[in-house]
Amino acid sequence: MENTKMSAMPVRKLMLSTGIPMIVSMVLQAVYNIVDSAFVSNMAVGGEQALNALTLAFPMQILMVAVGIGTGVGANVLTAKNLGAGDTEKASRAAGNAEFMAAVIYAAFLLFGLFGTELYIGSQTSDPETARMGADYLRICSVLSFGMSFFAIYEKLLQATGHSVYSTIAQTAGAVTNIILDPVLIYGLFGLPEMGVKGAAYATVIGQIVSFVLALIFHLRVNTAIKNKPGYLKPDLRVIKQIYSVGLPAIISQALISVMTYGMNLILGGISAEAVTAYGLFYKVMQFLLFAAFGMRDAIMPITAYSYGMGDADRIRDSVKYGQLYTFIIMLAGTIVLEVFAEPFSALFGLSGTTSELCVSAMHIISLSFVFAGANIAFQGVFQALGAGVSSLIISLGRQLVFVFPFALLFAGMTGGNAENAWLVWLTFPIAEVLTAAAALLLHLRLMRTKVTDRLAVNGGRAFAGK
Repeated sequence: MENTKMSAMPVRKLMLSTGIPMIVSMVLQAVYNIVDSAFVSNMAVGGEQALNALTLAFPMQILMVAVGIGTGVGANVLTAKNLGAGDTEKASRAAGNAEFMAAVIYAAFLLFGLFGTELYIGSQTSDPETARMGADYLRICSVLSFGMSFFAIYEKLLQATGHSVYSTIAQTAGAVTNIILDPVLIYGLFGLPEMGVKGAAYATVIGQIVSFVLALIFHLRVNTAIKNKPGYLKPDLRVIKQIYSVGLPAIISQALISVMTYGMNLILGGISAEAVTAYGLFYKVMQFLLFAAFGMRDAIMPITAYSYGMGDADRIRDSVKYGQLYTFIIMLAGTIVLEVFAEPFSALFGLSGTTSELCVSAMHIISLSFVFAGANIAFQGVFQALGAGVSSLIISLGRQLVFVFPFALLFAGMTGGNAENAWLVWLTFPIAEVLTAAAALLLHLRLMRTKVTDRLAVNGGRAFAGK
């Protein structure tokens, strides 16, 4: 049934039926940071410092998510491939090794939480109160990150077997838990102590644990094709290598977000703390759109890859066309919403003065890059599906590193250290996305010619699988 759906359903419908659950799941990933920011910014004392503290912690949180999701993506592909081949033994071993790696990932971030948070936060700020709050928040999120690490694996295993609705339910339950607990723990409601940023951190990790527990239950109940024996948890270097042959590019792509936000924090910190806070808050708002685009990208990948394996060039082209079209619609709608409601969104976080003005200007200027950013993300999905991981990495490097830091440093120098001129730095992002989109289009045209048109002609329309 699933094979018939992948090979026969019109791509425009298949893209939506596959993409919507993935979009919902990815967007909910963004809920944790934005909800925490909304509540801490409205604390009676030190709200803006707390918001800045969460901004400084944000790059490391993104890195944690990147490693977890990237490992999950690798497990998803390897498990699904083996199940498709009817080899439940290899599929179960892939799932077990992914679970083992989740434990390794958690151990690494546990050590960071115990020994590295003060040094990391201190590298971005000289304000002792902001540093204290940032270290407290990040320490809790790291030490108790096992919920996030294991959920990333079980989410992708559920998706690998066609049960993505269960992973979405688990993700939703965790997000709702976080939303409910945030005001209770931050402000000290119902007789509980007022915990401030620590309360935001505990709300986050409790929500992640809820998602993990539900996803584990669903995995054990509905993923009946995967055997859950202790022996499959034994690490197998060959299997782990196969997981990360797919997962590592995904980790790098996501991790570059962490590198970019950390670098931007340093650059903007040379102008003013208000600029750092404004950028951090805007980026968390923008995450909703970026993660929606990531969800559509994750729908583009299996549809394009399946069509590639069939040797059906028309379905490959339809995958590109409709994937880009739906991504364009999502990003254009987001641009319009931010352009119209920039000031109300800023007001939700209790910002004032220069910080509020910079946040509003960020929404107006950076949102102009969304359509190009969406095109770049969709192209990455196509590149990964066609086995062109290097091309996908080039896009990530362009839009998050190569075209960002030179322009950011140039515009930061033009501000003269005046916070009111920090809006100039926002011009970096439309420029970077446009330049990257031009490169992505050239790479795409070359890839379609060499991987699709020419190969189809040579093979007479036969399947491309394994070539």
